[in-house]
Amino acid sequence: MTIEKKPVYAPEDLTGDLAERLGEPGRYPFTRGIHQTMHRGRLWTMRQFSGFGSAADTNERYHFLLERGQTGLSVAFDFPTLMGYDSDHARAEGEVGKCGVAISSAVDMEDLFRGIPLDQVSTSMTINGPAAILFCFYVVAAERQGVDVAKLRGTVQNDILKEYMAQHAWVYPVEPALKVIVDMFEWCPRHTPQWNTISISGYHIREAGATAAQELAFTLANGFTYVERGIARGLDVDSFAPRLSFFWDIHNDFFEEIAKLRAARRIWARHMREKYGAKNARSWMMRFHSQTAGVTLTAQQPHNNIVRVAYQALAAVLGGTQSLHTNSLDETLALPTEQAVQVALRTQQILAHETGVADVVDPLGGSYYVEALTDQLEREADALFAEIQSGGGVVKGIENGWFQRQIARSAAEFQRQAEAGDRVIVGVNEYVTADDHPVEILKISNDAEASQRQRLAQLRQRRDAGLVERRLAALRAAAEHDENVLPAMLDCARADCTLYEIRHALERVWGAYREPVFF
Repeated sequence: MTIEKKPVYAPEDLTGDLAERLGEPGRYPFTRGIHQTMHRGRLWTMRQFSGFGSAADTNERYHFLLERGQTGLSVAFDFPTLMGYDSDHARAEGEVGKCGVAISSAVDMEDLFRGIPLDQVSTSMTINGPAAILFCFYVVAAERQGVDVAKLRGTVQNDILKEYMAQHAWVYPVEPALKVIVDMFEWCPRHTPQWNTISISGYHIREAGATAAQELAFTLANGFTYVERGIARGLDVDSFAPRLSFFWDIHNDFFEEIAKLRAARRIWARHMREKYGAKNARSWMMRFHSQTAGVTLTAQQPHNNIVRVAYQALAAVLGGTQSLHTNSLDETLALPTEQAVQVALRTQQILAHETGVADVVDPLGGSYYVEALTDQLEREADALFAEIQSGGGVVKGIENGWFQRQIARSAAEFQRQAEAGDRVIVGVNEYVTADDHPVEILKISNDAEASQRQRLAQLRQRRDAGLVERRLAALRAAAEHDENVLPAMLDCARADCTLYEIRHALERVWGAYREPVFF
């Protein structure tokens, strides 16, 4: 489903009161941005997603990036960690440190941030199924640094609904997984008030093949579901909504991506104020991170990816992002080399300091085309909201495979267009050359797996085994009695219980998710 676009736009393409729909920057409905001065007052956070090998390996990369001007950290975890397995678990074999950093305990988290004061850096962690466990490891690492956890700043992705829809890195069934997210909504404002408890993510929905309109609608529908679960718990919406954040995928259709971000802010503000009764203006504001689209990177002529990423980054900034990751040219082939990641970071710095893009707030505001496209995406999202609601809501749509089928159909249509030549992909189906030189890629050795196994053996030998058993038993009891599990989980992390031990303790109570067959 591709949005039909006219060859030229004029005032008659805009309906209703444009001034009302636009508003002013920093004011409801935030179409023009959530801050009055936007990037004139403060540049977006340059947060390069990074992680590989052991915690010590990735710590070196973090210092490399910070020394070159990166302004925030973003942790990429390896696949065993994403699924809640320790590095020495049988299912982790051959995967440790390969697609991200291996973190199996609070001790690993300490090593990951060694020499980086956690009260002086903002950290994003891309993890979902076991997100609360990794958050507890982070809190313990801060405590062991002597940092006041109330000063911690950052985000844990923690968006489980999009995992069932698109990415498939889940652990528990839907209902207990949603319960843990609401537990964080309840715990964090009291103890880590500057921490974003969730990053509601369209990125992985879009990477799986969704269109811009589907990314917009499905992501916002997930966000509304989390809000409804928080309210159902008895929480005041204004107690947790200001710390909800979003994460968008920025693709190649330049103006469509800008319009998507504008529409997202407006829709969120309207629903939060009018439907959910939020009174705090911060609850109406959609704060978001953006990442350039990994799925648009090509293995053929990989240097073309530098150009794609630059245009996508410009769209994110013109769309009003608060934080941005720019992909490296080689990420379709492997984790990025230092040279490639430096080019990606320099892309943001050139954009910020040499192009003048930050000098004016919302420079495209009032464009006939951009405003008409923003309205059109909003209408398409509203139509999808109605379809989701008529089907019983988000959870029901996940359970019966409606979302999964919608995304799969869009992905198949994109592939058909590319194979038929209806959609040009430079260097792939057009402008192909015979002298396509490969680039040097980063190779991850198996040393991380061996060292992680040794570290875990040493950890289990030196920790208090009796304390570990008591803390895990207390966690199981909290789950059985439907209590907030964060305090007991945090105590497990302090006792150096491992990731899988904590996962398994809860799995004994809640079971594990098994996806039905939809296709």
